[in-house]
Amino acid sequence: MDQTLFDKPLKIDRRPLWLILADRTVRYQVLAGLLIVGAVLFNLNPPQGLTLQGYHALVLFGATIFLWVTGLLPMAVTSLLAMAMLPLLGIMEAKKTYALFGNESVFFILGAFIIAAAMTGSGLSARLARGMLATFGRTPKRLALTVYLLSAILSFCMSEHAVAAMMFPIVAEIAGSLGLGRNRSYGKLLFMGIGWGCVIGGIATFLGGARAPLAVGMLRENTGLDFSFAEWTLAALPLVLPLLVVGFILLLRIFPQDIDSVEDGIRFLNRKRLEAGRMGYGEMVVAVVTVLTILGWAFFGKKLGLAPIAILGTAVLFACRVVSWETIEEYVNWGVILMYGGAIALATALEKTGAAAWLAQKGLAGLTDSPFILIAVISLISILLTECISNAAVIAILFPIGISLAKSMGIDPRVMTLAITLPAGLAYCLPMGTPASAIVFSSGFLKSREMIVPGSIIMAISWLLFLASARFVWPLLGFTI
Repeated sequence: MDQTLFDKPLKIDRRPLWLILADRTVRYQVLAGLLIVGAVLFNLNPPQGLTLQGYHALVLFGATIFLWVTGLLPMAVTSLLAMAMLPLLGIMEAKKTYALFGNESVFFILGAFIIAAAMTGSGLSARLARGMLATFGRTPKRLALTVYLLSAILSFCMSEHAVAAMMFPIVAEIAGSLGLGRNRSYGKLLFMGIGWGCVIGGIATFLGGARAPLAVGMLRENTGLDFSFAEWTLAALPLVLPLLVVGFILLLRIFPQDIDSVEDGIRFLNRKRLEAGRMGYGEMVVAVVTVLTILGWAFFGKKLGLAPIAILGTAVLFACRVVSWETIEEYVNWGVILMYGGAIALATALEKTGAAAWLAQKGLAGLTDSPFILIAVISLISILLTECISNAAVIAILFPIGISLAKSMGIDPRVMTLAITLPAGLAYCLPMGTPASAIVFSSGFLKSREMIVPGSIIMAISWLLFLASARFVWPLLGFTI
């Protein structure tokens, strides 16, 4: 028998039994309280100007937000529950509700996830990362810059979460080969370079995260308007490019270089590249399919649709036998796909029942008569909320309200979509804001304060650059406030 079992001191909880039970059943008490409050509110008369269906949709919306924020249920389960309650509560017909799960954006997200999983599973992304770092990172400053830019550029075509997860062990290997302790400033610089690079690069295209396809799917369902792959990227780049420059300058100021050479790290990377050998058949096929799929999205996405191109790309990967379904199951976050289907259905219900318009009229509409100030306010709310809850939840909460405000004030709904979605991806401060930040924080090189203080500075800069882009650049691209 393991002697260590007896070495640990036995702790006895001497609190009263009722207090122990209360402490261990808090989760169930909160859920029961939510059910009771929801039932009471559901049976009240709707406020003036709001239909009964709209009122019920609003009650369900509030309960869903509560579950998203508290995390009492997984986000995917909460979204599916909301979708199931829409027909059960008589808010929308079951046929219309579940048909929304077949939204084109859901299948685009699935296809993009599968292609990203193929890049990771085949080793192509890791090969690319090591090659770029060994080639361009010959000095401490250039190595840090390469980590930062590579994280951003890969996030243009892969989920930022997947990029952070892929870059983390590579940078950890470099830090170990350089003998960097956890108090060394250069180690902090490298890991923060991953985090900020992924966050900033992740908003540039539809591929950096599923929030943009979610927002565009909601836009299409509620207004019939759409974004092409190229249009979205052109609107995001005026914010992304200056942010990349400002972000790296800020990182160098906050985390100064405290080493003179990175030769040991470069030798380590070159050794890993030799061990990996030449690019294999699978990696070459994945590379060609990925490039062709991205080109297809850029040039034919508006005509053919993003989802069909994504599915064709994944079909080619399977036809060439360079990826297996078992590999895909390991890398694809199925919960995100389920969550987005439910979020689209709930947002559509709020719009169709008039609940979103009523909420907008009672809320932000009274703040100002200026469309630009409204954009500034709602983008600020978005960028602050995304530090506390999932960016997908931020979009699901703000989008129905924002679109109703856009319609009432004559703002282009596509501008409102950008104003909510782009700031919702810029979570720098807290690990719960985005998995990329959580992965970086798990390195042990960074304390909470070392993420929050610089993150607050770059967040404020991001918001100001966003406003400048919306005011001066977007009108040139056809997105007029």
